[in-house]
Amino acid sequence: MLKTIGKKNHLSLGLVFPLESYNGSIAKMENQEKLAKLAEDLGFKALWFRDVPFNDPSFGDAGQLYDPWIYMTHIMNHTKEIALATGSVILPLRHPIHTAKSIQSLQQLSKGRIIVGIASGDRPIEYPAFNYNLENKSELFRDSFFYIKALQKDFPVYQSKYYGKTDGRIDMLPKSQYHTPMLVTGHSGQSLDWIATHADGWLYYPRDFNFLKQTIANWSNALEKAEQSWKPYMQSLYIDLLENKNASPKGIHLGFKSGTAYAIEHLHTLESTGVNHVIINLKYGSRPAEIVIEELGKDVLPHFM
Repeated sequence: MLKTIGKKNHLSLGLVFPLESYNGSIAKMENQEKLAKLAEDLGFKALWFRDVPFNDPSFGDAGQLYDPWIYMTHIMNHTKEIALATGSVILPLRHPIHTAKSIQSLQQLSKGRIIVGIASGDRPIEYPAFNYNLENKSELFRDSFFYIKALQKDFPVYQSKYYGKTDGRIDMLPKSQYHTPMLVTGHSGQSLDWIATHADGWLYYPRDFNFLKQTIANWSNALEKAEQSWKPYMQSLYIDLLENKNASPKGIHLGFKSGTAYAIEHLHTLESTGVNHVIINLKYGSRPAEIVIEELGKDVLPHFM
């Protein structure tokens, strides 16, 4: 499924829940099933599900509200083939046994549609609620990552510093016939060399083009140093698509508002720079999400099929 959204020298587009614009922290989460089906019918390659355990009002965004595994299952049952991706599961704050069980279950039930973005979390206030030390989050992330990888094997043997151990006498079911790509978000407390070696791709944040060029160059160098073949580079992007197709761009938080003409130009620049997938966020949109998704699908997507 990773090849569907991440191809070398090619850009694909996805959408992140909530599929709507909203003020403040909390979305309404209305008509999401209908919009997810619309996105699939139009040709978007992936739907992304955030993992936000708590609403921190000072952060300003509670995401899609629901537990990501449960909501992925719900949307899976309203769609047919589109990739379903976490963007991103907070590894340190979930026990790796439960995470691995959820991944394997959903991967098998969806017939291979699951992609797992992983992160160490961007809201420090959540760590005390789980009784974890924020200072250990980088090590917790690595420990969880390797434990999950071990649990995907038959009768795993793994000694975890934080989460427990398996000694080969017990096994985890179901076994999935599908490989599950794991994409690191940001740095998650890891070096770029570590990410290049162990992850199946890298998820990052929207930055200006000069910064982006250097970041992708660093990614390519890290892959070469780790003797790894090409792996995809992906990013998020907030877009407020205006009714005037030729409207000039203006900056918004982590993105821009513009007409479709500039949106196409901007995405082509990302593609030529080396970005392989863009996760579009509609939070700051000024028009109904259904209209925007349809216009993106009809006017923008054909340039990136």
